[in-house]
Amino acid sequence: MRIVRDWQFVEQQDRGASAAIGNFDGIHRGHQTVIDIARGEAARRGAPLGVMTFEPHPRQYFAPNGPAFRLMNAEARAHRLEWLGVDTLYELSFNDTLSALTPQTFAAKVIAEGLGLAHVVIGEDFHFGKGRAGNAADLVAFGEEMGFGVTVVPLIHDTGEEISSTAIRHALTEGRPQDAARMLGHWHRIDGKVIRGDQRGRLLGYPTANMSISGLHPPRFGVYVVKVDVLTGPYKGEYGGAASVGVRPTFGEKRPNLESYIFDFTGDIYDEHLSVALIDYLRPEEKFDSVEALIAQMDADCARAQEVLAEL
Repeated sequence: MRIVRDWQFVEQQDRGASAAIGNFDGIHRGHQTVIDIARGEAARRGAPLGVMTFEPHPRQYFAPNGPAFRLMNAEARAHRLEWLGVDTLYELSFNDTLSALTPQTFAAKVIAEGLGLAHVVIGEDFHFGKGRAGNAADLVAFGEEMGFGVTVVPLIHDTGEEISSTAIRHALTEGRPQDAARMLGHWHRIDGKVIRGDQRGRLLGYPTANMSISGLHPPRFGVYVVKVDVLTGPYKGEYGGAASVGVRPTFGEKRPNLESYIFDFTGDIYDEHLSVALIDYLRPEEKFDSVEALIAQMDADCARAQEVLAEL
């Protein structure tokens, strides 16, 4: 998959695509429907399949000190889009220049001239341009005027409820990763590099791969059943495990992170990139009176996690 970040300097091979447009945070089932319709249009036209999105997320750009809300970082989003067969990811830099464009100028300068898109697919709640002033109907009109096709996709629902990134965040906040997965169409994943911690897990007999969750919407703190994909290095592959999301209250630490214990694994994966899927929620985070009590609970957590994974 090719990644294009500057709409003002685009190579010829990256022009003419049929592209889905949106923020695609989580790439849930609604997003996948938009991408699949763009895929069908790409096949009909013999064009590349593209996705246009923005980095940083516009909400993050306008409120950089607001609470973390993203379901995916840019790395995880790119991995998922590549897995879905996207040919070109237009990951446009969201900055002062782009945010100041009026809806008509955005359609003309970015979609028609800059990227030269042949067709775009959007959700019916799509807004664009300065102040989010443009809507789906506006883009249809601009497409007719400027020579690119537009398909507007209705929102999809699950058991009567709209599928949205907001609903998925609520499920994760409440410790319901399976409900989040149903709306996503895949397990919720946290991607990133393994960082060096204090190696306390190794001393407890449970060495963990530590990852930052900075900038991401935090799932409910506690212990999860996980699948761990090692994406880089000599140990690439999928493994089962148990993971803790939280602040490690037994040891008085306050910075939230993700610590994954990988079953039957002894390799060195510091600085490698992992994708950790949250399969099931086992229990809340708690503070233990002794290290021995913590280890006993970790033994029980891992046994239960292995039972859950065996049933998948």
